[in-house]
Amino acid sequence: MIEFFDDQGRATAFCDGRTIYLWEGRAVAYLLDDRVFSFSGRFIGWLTDGWIIDGQGHCLLFESDAIRGPGKPSRKGGSLKATPQSAPLRSSRQAVPARPPGSAEWSDSTFTDLL
Repeated sequence: MIEFFDDQGRATAFCDGRTIYLWEGRAVAYLLDDRVFSFSGRFIGWLTDGWIIDGQGHCLLFESDAIRGPGKPSRKGGSLKATPQSAPLRSSRQAVPARPPGSAEWSDSTFTDLL
């Protein structure tokens, strides 16, 4: 499991390679190649270099060995991640915009804002 952290270093999500779950175990998004979609079909961004970036190229979440991007905050200890729950059905996907260049800035949005 890949664990993702937010701009404050809080454990926020985890991924089994296909599905992204919030820390409490709820399936909220999935990977299609390097693109990230919510189950409602909303395009969230891309997974690149250990970062989930938004549609403007700004960073939303990072995994521990992410490269480039903004400075990574210290990861904070917290509760154990929950058991993954069943994923909902996927809705039709939103069109994917042109991929922007990577940014060394954090997004103004949070990952959960984009779900």
